[in-house]
Amino acid sequence: MTHPNIRVGMGYDSHAFGEGMGCLLGGVLFEDAPTLAGHSDADAVAHAVTDALLGATGDGDIGTHYPPSDPRWKGADSMVLLAEVVARLRDNGWAIGNVDITVICQRPRIGPRAVEVRQRLAAVLCIPLSDVSIKGKTNEGMGWEGREEGVGVHAVALVYRGGGTVSR
Repeated sequence: MTHPNIRVGMGYDSHAFGEGMGCLLGGVLFEDAPTLAGHSDADAVAHAVTDALLGATGDGDIGTHYPPSDPRWKGADSMVLLAEVVARLRDNGWAIGNVDITVICQRPRIGPRAVEVRQRLAAVLCIPLSDVSIKGKTNEGMGWEGREEGVGVHAVALVYRGGGTVSR
């Protein structure tokens, strides 16, 4: 890979389960898991990816751009916010190379719907499906994720700008 300006960002988000059913992750509704509690739609995958992209470009974090204290973001669609961040990156000369996501939870099970989540994210990120990876880890029943109290998500993103190309 040759490129004059390549950066990597890491994002993390977590949300506790709330009342009701229907867990939104990466823009996909997992109807067999409890709802996640949060100010926006609590899509922890979208939030972690947003933070990874903003971190890679040194542009703050999701709370800087969409603070939970601002009523405008109450119930906001996190995939729309992610799309706004993608546009912001592109306006500043950045392109997304790839994203890699790990979801830590006992449920919902990510594997059976991983392709669907990858497709949704690839469309919003404007990158090929092959450049989006997502996997689920159960934490083997340990910790708050293992006790089914909520979901934790780690995301890593590679961004680049300049005259070179990224080999695929």
